[in-house]
This record gives sequence, C-alpha cells and structure tokens, in this order.
Amino acid sequence: MAVSAALLETIAARAADTESQRRLPADLAAELAAAGLFRMLVPRTLGGSELDVATLFTTLEQLGRADAATGWCVMIGGTTALISAWLPEAHAREIWSDPAVITGGVFAPMGRAVPDGDDYVVSGRWAWASGSANCAWLLGGAVILENGEMRRLPGGAPDHRMMVMRRAEVELIDTWDALGMRGTGSGDMAASGVRVPQGRSVSFITDTPRETGPLYRFAPFGLLALGIAAVASGNALGALDDLKALATAKKGQGSSRTLAERGVVQADYAAAHADLEAARALVQAQIAAAWERVVAGDALDPQARARLRLAATRLTQVAARVAAKMHELAGGTSVYASHPLNRRFRDAHVATQHVMVAPPTLELAGRVLLGLPADASML
Repeated sequence: MAVSAALLETIAARAADTESQRRLPADLAAELAAAGLFRMLVPRTLGGSELDVATLFTTLEQLGRADAATGWCVMIGGTTALISAWLPEAHAREIWSDPAVITGGVFAPMGRAVPDGDDYVVSGRWAWASGSANCAWLLGGAVILENGEMRRLPGGAPDHRMMVMRRAEVELIDTWDALGMRGTGSGDMAASGVRVPQGRSVSFITDTPRETGPLYRFAPFGLLALGIAAVASGNALGALDDLKALATAKKGQGSSRTLAERGVVQADYAAAHADLEAARALVQAQIAAAWERVVAGDALDPQARARLRLAATRLTQVAARVAAKMHELAGGTSVYASHPLNRRFRDAHVATQHVMVAPPTLELAGRVLLGLPADASML
C-alpha cells in the first residue's frame, strides 16, 4: 500500500524525537493506525488490507527509510495482527472491530499457560515487547503446562501458543536502554495469573488459519523475518540518502573538494549500493517465487521457507554493512549522536540481533538446503 509522502516526511522529521522518547509517540502511532498501517495483514473480512507479501515488504521498507524505529513498530504491530486470520471469528472481531486498534507482543514462548476449564491461566515475563505502550492487546508466547509438566507435540517438542491479553492485564516494564532502535520502546512485559479464553490463543505450528487467502498459506515466521529485513533495508537506503546529502556539501578539513568528489567515496558508495541492490533483488525474487506457489494453492515446503529465511537474513546483514560504511564515509560528522547516520548505524546493528535473522538462521537454512534432518517448524 502506498504511504503518503506527507506521512513519510512526518516520520522522518520526528525520528530524533522518537528516539529521545524511547518509544513511538502516541500521536504518531495514532496517525499510522489511521492510515491502516497496522492492519496490512488483517483479512479483508475484518476490514484489513490483506496485502500481498511484495507490497508488505515495499511498505515496510518505505517506513524504515524514513525512520527504522517507526518502521519496526509498524512491522511488529502488523505481524502480530496476522493472528486475526487464525483466531475464531468472534475473538478476532472482538479485537479488530476497532479500526484504530494496535496489537503487539512477543512470539517467543517465555511464559507459561495452565489449562483451567475453558481458559488458560497465563504468567510470565517477555523481553523485546516493541511498541507495546501504544497497544490495546498484547500477545505472549507460552508453553502449555499440564500437571506441572510441559505438554509436548507428537514429535517431542514443547507445545506452545500465543496468548492474547488485554493491555490492562499486562504490566509494562521500562528496561529499554539500548544501543539502537531506541525509539521502539522494546521493554519487557509481564503477566501474572491472567485468564485467557482458550479460543483467544494461537499456534502457527499446530493450528490451521480460518481464512483461506494466499497470504495465510505463506510462512508466518517467514513473514516476520521478511518484515525485519524490509525495515533494515529501508534503513540502509536511508543511510545512502543521508551520506549523499552530506557528501555533496561537506569538504574535508583543508580540502577544496567535497566528499562526493573524492574517488574513494565514489567507489565505496557505488559498491555499497550494488551490494544492497543485489540482496534486495534476492529477497524480491524469493518473495515472488513463494507467492506464485501460495496463489496456486500450494503450501510452502521447507526448502522454499529456507530460501525465504536465507534471503531475509542475508539482506539484514548486508543492510548493516551498508549503514556501517556510510557512517564511516561521513567521517567525524557521524560520531555525534544527533546525526542521522549515527542513528542509522546503531539501528542497523540492533536489527541483526533479532532471532529470526540472527546468524544461527543460516545454519538452519543450510541444513535444509543440504537435505539434512532439521526442525523446520519455525522457518
């Protein structure tokens, strides 16, 4: 979906303010919600956009180019809203009947849930709850405990589900003092004895989506990885923009030439541009191939999901290197925290640490591509 130039300009103009607040400002979050950006993956039957994956990627990339932290919050809000296609319709409508609703939370099963009648009783503490301050509903991954023991799936892995809780039932804990992505407000959240109807919980591993569109045959965890890569890619494109603006005006100390007129800057800038474009092209090609399969009604096999994850991880890594090179080429100017390239550098390196695109994902993708036994449930 197209993001208006005016909204992108607002996001970029407020990037420093977002970082200083260490959270997405509430009024900006409301403006993003009004533009439908938190409903990109919500089914049309619930008033969402139900975007194709290529458009989702482009939209998140645009936002990341304006400001990575803002793009990250939209990405988390958008991907958590994917559960709207898995929840029973009554529970989904309870949440998404409000056109301005924002959801968030943490997929990782850091909590525990005990069945009690028709409910789960949920407790736990989750780190990395990005954008949570603006959310009306928060989900937390939780392992299922029965008689004090973890319930296990037929293959032996722990059974875990995402528990959807009202914001008032969750405590937000301000732990977020990070190197980068400072404007995401990714502090901790905690729950103690919260009762969640069993129908208001989701597993992307064992449950079947209620909706039948191609978007919901796409790999859910792959969508999260692609969302991270899109924001990282946008951040790198923004770093190229920032360096270009600086290089055409700045002259080195004692030099009559601008940075842009120096051969080493020209060569490094061109190489970084080529590296980023190649990594973006790989992602776009894998999205196109996977989308063709799901439109045809096919599920994505482990090989296809491994290629998607590989492309997303590679792009996130390349984007960080591009941001680092632009930071380096800027010289002393980018040392100051107030310079956009300083923020671009820091945001890029925090993005690489997300578990969905961290280096171990290359090992998992490699095992699958080599035909070795692997647990591909999280691809």
